[in-house]
Amino acid sequence: MTEPIARWPGRMVGDVHVRSTPEGGSEQAVFVHGLAGSATNWTDLMGELRDLVTGHAIDLPGAGYSPAPADGDYSVAAHAAAVIGLMERTGPAHLFGNSLGGAVSVTVAATRPDLVRSLTLISPALPDLVPRYGPARVAASATPRLGEWVADRLRFVPAEQRVNASLTMCYADISLVHPVRLREAVEELRRRDGLPYAGSALIGSARGIVTEYFRRGERNLWRLAEGVTAPTLIIHGRKDRLVRPAMARRALRAFPQVRLVLLRDAGHVAQMEAPGAVAVEARRLIRETRLGNAPLPS
Repeated sequence: MTEPIARWPGRMVGDVHVRSTPEGGSEQAVFVHGLAGSATNWTDLMGELRDLVTGHAIDLPGAGYSPAPADGDYSVAAHAAAVIGLMERTGPAHLFGNSLGGAVSVTVAATRPDLVRSLTLISPALPDLVPRYGPARVAASATPRLGEWVADRLRFVPAEQRVNASLTMCYADISLVHPVRLREAVEELRRRDGLPYAGSALIGSARGIVTEYFRRGERNLWRLAEGVTAPTLIIHGRKDRLVRPAMARRALRAFPQVRLVLLRDAGHVAQMEAPGAVAVEARRLIRETRLGNAPLPS
């Protein structure tokens, strides 16, 4: 394996930590990670796209190097507000979201269309009530008292073991994880273990997405998706263990201007597992957006 690129430099932007490509293209792009993730989930994809866009990957409140929010609010709406705050600084941008970050990005695109030039969703966590092992674990961690008990017990499991379990769940082929990326993930988890709010941030965000799965009315994520005006790209790994690939077809029907791409050998985090393939599709969407062409379903 070739040596991967280094993490992009980070800084505080308002109340959140953001990693940016230092000399990117003229247009802006914002990247939003998933549950238990961070801005570094986008390192390789940002590298693939840095000639086309200047990328900004946010650590959502309480994640990565962002501090816990003062009000303790980890709802999808609160995360969306943090992303909007960043995008009001960057100006209109191409928005990317994975998993929980996909749900957050849909909320941003639906409520602030003026800020979103295009929307790329990678295995977005949109409501699906069909039982599945991965989502069931998230629901369990969101259960009052049980979530706190699990988080407390997990601190005694070696970081290497927890990282391997997480990557096995998220990747279709864990052998594709570079040893450097594995070491970085272990080091980051050990750092997070020392933060007093790490457990509550994870549980709070889990509860936030579970709440959205049961929300009804105009603020339901599927209803919001129907109102997204930005050209949209849905990328889904066929071997995703967390979000059912069947949900990609529902997303194809929900978004007004959308293209669907299924990656045969990818799991839940295609931007990490297959950044080159994701970059090809993202470039296509960004160029179409520049020309004013809406993506056609495929």
